[in-house]
Amino acid sequence: MNILVCDDDKEIAGAVEIYLRNEGYTVFKAYDGVEALNAVRDRQIHLIIMDVMMPKMDGVQATMKIREEKNIPIIMLSAKSEDYDKITGLNVGADDYITKPFNPLELIARVKSQLRRYVDLGSMEKKSGVYKTGGLEIDDDEKTVRVDGEYVTVTPTEFGILKLLTENAGKVFSMEQIYEIVWNEPAYNPENTVAVHIRRIREKIEINPKNPKYLKVVWGIGYKIEKL
Repeated sequence: MNILVCDDDKEIAGAVEIYLRNEGYTVFKAYDGVEALNAVRDRQIHLIIMDVMMPKMDGVQATMKIREEKNIPIIMLSAKSEDYDKITGLNVGADDYITKPFNPLELIARVKSQLRRYVDLGSMEKKSGVYKTGGLEIDDDEKTVRVDGEYVTVTPTEFGILKLLTENAGKVFSMEQIYEIVWNEPAYNPENTVAVHIRRIREKIEINPKNPKYLKVVWGIGYKIEKL
């Protein structure tokens, strides 16, 4: 697996490279957003660790541009811990977020979790089949999403959430349950992370995201895909 580490702090980039190489990954490095874009276009990259604050083009801008073409997992890396910065990263298409200083074991765990979802495109279990409700169709064999016959591009994390909810249409899942199943790790304050992904999914599958047909909130409990 090829991982791109993008951080203008060369010492941090080098340290992350060592951790990843020790796990058997091939590592490429970039030191600003422009270099990251070029690396993604020139090489086969399976995951990106992207710093937020960088010269020339910051991590948020680079993530937005990468998301125009690629759905590979992106983990945002930043010294900032405020919810605003985390939500901004998730809003533009990042799959996960970790703050500096970080525990190398936590970083590796998040990398492995994201790569598992990328390889499987979000399947929690190796069950084949097509899940339908109304005009929403999730194909677990082809790893595709269609709404009224039209293909919708989703990230591996978004696919994981959609598959979980659609194959259990009508069942309500709490944010904690969604996080623990899809992210495959214990939930610790998952509200912002899950809510941002839910909003992004609604923007892709709903005609009117503010009045959703499929992905419904059950106030005080969680979310469900409507059984139609």
